[in-house]
Amino acid sequence: MATFAGGLRTPHARYWLAAAVTAAALLAGCGASSSPAPIPVSTTKTQPSSSAPASSVTSAPASPRPSGPPTALPVAPGAGALPQTRAFPSANSAAFHNAMQDLWLAVTTGNPRLALPAFFPRAAYQKLKTIYNPGGDWDDRLWYDFTLDLGAAHHAVDPDSRLVRVVVAGYDADWVDPGVCDNSIGYWHVSGARVVYRQHGEERSFGIASLISWRGVWYVVHFGAVLRSVVTGMVDDPEAGPGVAGPAGGC
Repeated sequence: MATFAGGLRTPHARYWLAAAVTAAALLAGCGASSSPAPIPVSTTKTQPSSSAPASSVTSAPASPRPSGPPTALPVAPGAGALPQTRAFPSANSAAFHNAMQDLWLAVTTGNPRLALPAFFPRAAYQKLKTIYNPGGDWDDRLWYDFTLDLGAAHHAVDPDSRLVRVVVAGYDADWVDPGVCDNSIGYWHVSGARVVYRQHGEERSFGIASLISWRGVWYVVHFGAVLRSVVTGMVDDPEAGPGVAGPAGGC
């Protein structure tokens, strides 16, 4: 796993920086008025039920790159406000396609707020966690670490690189029961999705450390790493070629 310096912050400064970034992001997301053409992904076929998904993999051909200035899809109104369901997330859904498109736009521009539609909703996290002040934990740890990891990925990827597909090992997904990992609500979890892109004619990739579900939609909850010993941005397992999705496990 490669690491990239993301800058050290004191805990007090980290909290206010994360809160400021989050507030600006939410306002910008709600004000977006247009969306680029969907970028297809390559994912495992899954079943929209509580049972384990099938293990076959499907591929979608690449579509033309969108033209015009970069824009992000707006954050869905009330994202995270509705109750959780046990619906298995489809990585072939329009919601996932749009989320990965926004994530890639954030990587290539270096602007983390553009990835807010792809990131686990703060309101859902407040319902999910039994820890003290889960909203503050979302601000000061989850979102702040994501901004560091996004910066690291931005420096590792050329801005004109093209997203090819995203691979999710749905057959490795697990349902995490309430009471595990300080959670009061169950959810689906999968590790090590692969973001595959083309740079200078070469196919390359890196991982998404952790995706979890809310109401049948996959969201990024940890991007470069789940845990870190120092406050720095990280890129999860960058590889020449598509790499291998996984491993299974985690919460």
